Amino acid sequence: MILREGLCPGMTAEMAQLLKTNGIKTVVDLVSADLEEVAQKCSLSYKALVAVRRVLLAQFSSFPVNGADLYEELKSTTAILSTGIQSLDKLLDSGLYTGEMTELVGGPGTGKTQVCLNVAADVSHSLKQDVLYIDSTGGFTASRLLQLLERRTDDEREQVEALQRIQLVRAFDAYRMLDALQEFRIGVTQEIASVSRPVKVLVVDSISAVICPLLGSRQPDGMALMMHLAWELKTMAKEFGMAVVLTNHVTRDASNGHLKPALGRSWSFVPSTRVLLQDSKESSGKASFCRIASLMKSPRQPVGIQVELELGNGELTEGSPTTSGEGT
Repeated sequence: MILREGLCPGMTAEMAQLLKTNGIKTVVDLVSADLEEVAQKCSLSYKALVAVRRVLLAQFSSFPVNGADLYEELKSTTAILSTGIQSLDKLLDSGLYTGEMTELVGGPGTGKTQVCLNVAADVSHSLKQDVLYIDSTGGFTASRLLQLLERRTDDEREQVEALQRIQLVRAFDAYRMLDALQEFRIGVTQEIASVSRPVKVLVVDSISAVICPLLGSRQPDGMALMMHLAWELKTMAKEFGMAVVLTNHVTRDASNGHLKPALGRSWSFVPSTRVLLQDSKESSGKASFCRIASLMKSPRQPVGIQVELELGNGELTEGSPTTSGEGT
């Protein structure tokens, strides 16, 4: 978690800047540092630093939870939301689970954005729940979303109501995305959100588009920002009972040439469920529309299960489930 103004009582913009200038950039940096030395270096009050550290420890430390209590809490707070795609729901063990993050992984043109739009359309129309859609690539188009809604209902009033349940935020860098998430958190906490119903699905398309530019030569800062985003998304999913859907790109593994999700090993622990989207190699006549969804990671299903998705003219239709021999 990156130190910033307002992170906790006592953390002013001046204090955050002085700490950053002297190499104290994250919560971990501060709580593990020698505060007397930090106070001298930064010309800050030792008592103020001790007070801030005490609050940060109370706010961000992990505490043990009784297993029985956790189970009862999950039963009362977890909901399963349909994606609107029967075969994908089967792959995900009935659909999207609130309080969890589901990641769609794939190369360009494999249907990641199309699946996200379909999820938004189905949740807003069929389930009548609100959706927060963060677009970081410019791939969101209202006309395509309207097409998906028109396939669900001919009633224009219902189409308009469904569109009004989808909040769109465009965030083309990680800092704007963090601002959007924090603005949403403040709005929910203070009960001044623009909608009367709570948001049930948060879509981020795509997470890699805003993180990848920060990695490489700026590895330390980029890694910290990536984990900060991960913390925000996971915390919001748990606190607000939302299902979070992310999209991620793929890269080639240098050792074997196989496709693997971008953002590396550290990010691989963030999503609860991972689905790989690829072009179908079996239906050459439908090469531009047919997609295979493969389960890469799941807390409930065996890895390796596959289903077929049909993407044609902006429409997703049900496919037939298949199972690969690997991981079953």
